[in-house]
Amino acid sequence: MSCRALHETLDAWFARGLAAAGPGVVPCRRGCSACCHGPFDISPADAALVAEGVAALPEAERAAVRARAAAAVRRCEELEPGWRAPWDVDALGEQAFDALGDRLAGEPCPALGADGGCLIHAHRPATCRLTGLSLSTPEGDVLENHCPIQARFPRYAELPPTPFDLQGFEAGAEREDGLAAARGHVTTTVAGAIAFASRGA
Repeated sequence: MSCRALHETLDAWFARGLAAAGPGVVPCRRGCSACCHGPFDISPADAALVAEGVAALPEAERAAVRARAAAAVRRCEELEPGWRAPWDVDALGEQAFDALGDRLAGEPCPALGADGGCLIHAHRPATCRLTGLSLSTPEGDVLENHCPIQARFPRYAELPPTPFDLQGFEAGAEREDGLAAARGHVTTTVAGAIAFASRGA
């Protein structure tokens, strides 16, 4: 199953949760960008997809996104001077990356448009697609909703988790990550994926 097909399973999961919640309960919509701030790690396959999405933008938008990504990785390098292209999160280490994330939590994603919408929405990473609802697996595990503003919406915050075969998704994602890693992609950030791809553009 391709990366795009895997993402379609996440989109279908979210659509099921949205329908089960009922109209107006889930506040996720274009213009709400509360979860679009601060660096987070994305897989090699998602890094490839993000780069593809940016490359497909109109020239002016593409240049602006790449400039914002370059500025974002420079800020990371100022805080972590040893962290350089390809901005491999695994090489930096979990503790250092978490600390970096805390310090840059207010920084907007370079793919965030002026209207609060994602400029590469169809190419956004799995992490973005998983935010907004809690998830339950057939094995009985629960992934909590990481929406940072859910406390403002009591009915939304109290929604039960939506079932999803996370283990099956992760098995497919692991295969796609292996293929992307063979092409030179690493576990990085959205800014790192864009900035690294821009070097060869």
